[in-house]
Amino acid sequence: MTQTLTGRTVVVTGAFGFLGNALAARLVKEGARVALIDRAPVPASPLPGVELAQGEVDLGSPESASKAFGRIAETLGSIDALVNVAGGFVWETLADGCIESWDRMYGMNLRTAVIASQAVLPYLLVRGYGRLVNVGALGAVKAAAGMGAYAASKAGVARLTEALAEELKDKGVTVNAVLPSIIDTPTNRADMPDADPTRWVSTDALASVIVFLLSEEASAVNGALIPVSGRV
Repeated sequence: MTQTLTGRTVVVTGAFGFLGNALAARLVKEGARVALIDRAPVPASPLPGVELAQGEVDLGSPESASKAFGRIAETLGSIDALVNVAGGFVWETLADGCIESWDRMYGMNLRTAVIASQAVLPYLLVRGYGRLVNVGALGAVKAAAGMGAYAASKAGVARLTEALAEELKDKGVTVNAVLPSIIDTPTNRADMPDADPTRWVSTDALASVIVFLLSEEASAVNGALIPVSGRV
């Protein structure tokens, strides 16, 4: 099989979760040099093929993010791409919820993507090449009940994607987002025991779309918000 990302250095945020793990494994398989960032501690279990894993990084802090990306560039020599996976979810109605949930979703889903993107840009722009992929949400297109805070923050990720794509379109850097529906993870299965997870999006399937957006074959795709809905 041809490896589509041979020699490319790809950074993944929120990398120790289910999607981050699946994406890291796929990136290694595709020949990428993989660096992982997460607010959680580095897992005790090995991460086969990953060249650098940094835990306890606060992507809500520009200083913390800048330090983490600087270490990646120093260790691996360059950065070619960033995938913003870091984020979180909350379900609560407006009537029964609290404003703190809106602040928390903004901080976890949008602020982290903005700060990580700002931190990586100097390394991409100096090379005149780069790929940036954000993980948004299909629920941000049409929010369901109880999804207001989450959907609003993910709508911000979509607008970030579009604006940054316009800013960078003449600089050799593409910016796109994937919009998954429900991702098939053990957490979602536990939270929705009566649902049919075969209709959801597997982490491997979502990783495949992200890998395409990181590849040379996707060089003409910029500012796209790509639904990855499975059969939901």
